[in-house]
Amino acid sequence: MVNISVSGNNIIKRKSINIGMATALPSGNLIVPVIKNADMLNLVGLTKQVNDLADRARNNKLNPDDIQGGTYTVTNVGTFGNVMGTPIINQPQVAILALGAIRKMPAVIETPFGDTIGIRHKMFLSHAYDHRVVDGALGGQFVRRVADYLEQFDMNREL
Repeated sequence: MVNISVSGNNIIKRKSINIGMATALPSGNLIVPVIKNADMLNLVGLTKQVNDLADRARNNKLNPDDIQGGTYTVTNVGTFGNVMGTPIINQPQVAILALGAIRKMPAVIETPFGDTIGIRHKMFLSHAYDHRVVDGALGGQFVRRVADYLEQFDMNREL
């Protein structure tokens, strides 16, 4: 339900999941190429698309179609070493996710034998959404689901 857009007074639920990926350019500007039908790609396919679009963006070789049709945007403020940022919604989309830098931080580790403090890799997710169509419960559930996927990621899983 965050894969929607607003057009005037109408809410449009999108069938395709087209992820905009904010890309920093050498000039210091930003462009948002779009991974079309991202939900149909596996990790290798997504990686190839991300690398291709980022490379073409930085070499000024994107086509007009490459920057149109996004239904949700992801930005990586961690690229610049920031742990958190406030993303701005790319309208007519209704939500955007910012990923912060992954840093080693102290964390409380709960065990059957008691709590301890340990060093863990942590990353902040910042999620902005249009409250006209995405309420706090849905926005919070969405970012929690993304966090769950990231926390349970298995590097040894077959692609």
